[in-house]
Amino acid sequence: MGRPTHLTDADVEQLGAELDALRDEVMNSLGKDDARYIYRVLNTQRFSEVAGRALLFAGILPPAWLAGTALLSLSKILENMEIGHNAMHGQWDWMQDPALDSATYDWDNTCPGREWKHSHNYMHHTYTNIVGMDRDLGYSILRMSEDQKWNPAFLFQPFYVLVLAAFFQWGVALHDLEWERLGKDKSYAEALSQGRDIWRKVRRQVLKDYVLFPVLAGPMAPFVFSGNLVANFNRNVWSFLIIFCGHFTEQAEMFRIEETENETQGEWYLRQMLASSNVNGSVPFHVLTGHLGYQIEHHLFPDMPSNRYREIGPKIQAIAERYNLNYNTGPFSKQLGGVAKRILRMALPHRRKRKGPMPSSIHHERPAPKTQAQRRTRTNGAAATAAATH
Repeated sequence: MGRPTHLTDADVEQLGAELDALRDEVMNSLGKDDARYIYRVLNTQRFSEVAGRALLFAGILPPAWLAGTALLSLSKILENMEIGHNAMHGQWDWMQDPALDSATYDWDNTCPGREWKHSHNYMHHTYTNIVGMDRDLGYSILRMSEDQKWNPAFLFQPFYVLVLAAFFQWGVALHDLEWERLGKDKSYAEALSQGRDIWRKVRRQVLKDYVLFPVLAGPMAPFVFSGNLVANFNRNVWSFLIIFCGHFTEQAEMFRIEETENETQGEWYLRQMLASSNVNGSVPFHVLTGHLGYQIEHHLFPDMPSNRYREIGPKIQAIAERYNLNYNTGPFSKQLGGVAKRILRMALPHRRKRKGPMPSSIHHERPAPKTQAQRRTRTNGAAATAAATH
């Protein structure tokens, strides 16, 4: 898509300066209210898990099974979305609480935290919606842009996207293996090392949910096993829906590598605004999404505590309107409908809208813009660490 033609270089840099100032204003005001918020969420998540697992031990009674499964689903959603995702972005590092430290936090998910911080914090947040760079763009199995080369396998993506939704944590776990790089610029030894890390995490998760707790339940084991299975399914589908509504709506812009070379801070901010989509909802809805219903705000400031996105959302929208930029937001039904339309449209071959060579695969050299190290260290220390250690 590239930069909107009505914006000059000076406009873009002024946009960047305004967003910098807004970020600094919020980050300098963090305090007890923010800490109180995340501790309330933590306590709710822990209570939901304990109560849910206890009720599943009486799962022979249908009301107990339903309530236990619902509470365990709530616990897993809160832990993955509002706690784990945001903690690993470094949003709560300022509190210096070891339980929320981005360097050591690992979530209730089959994907190891270290692998996720590389594929998500670094690759996705750095190269958001850049075809050939952002591996979260279709997760290497879906065609989501006309700049992705079409092949007949994509005709079936409306069907296997449903499989991805149901097993989303497993897809995320395998995502950073980067199969397409094997035998090129990634060695099999490196992939094997990553595979061992993933296997250790998968083994721990499977043993916990499908062996340990069912065994402890004795004759109630089938009810505990099925409750865990459904809770994981619910968390998988929910996180899939929220993440896809954040970047793959019809109005979400895609970019080519050459359009984003040597980005300035302002240009990076601009790309994040145009590549992201918000979802309208109530306060409880946003808590359950990890505040990723404010995807635009999250991509502008990934290490800002998520509870502040509600505060700055109207300000970001006002800035977008002042610069005549699309602030892509809408109800859940509208955004999800846009995602479905994009998946269906991209499943079919059609003429590309733009001239120039078509990216055929993920770009393997991973070049960062000249200002990247300074920008990413400032906005997301956890991402910089992941990039440096991977």
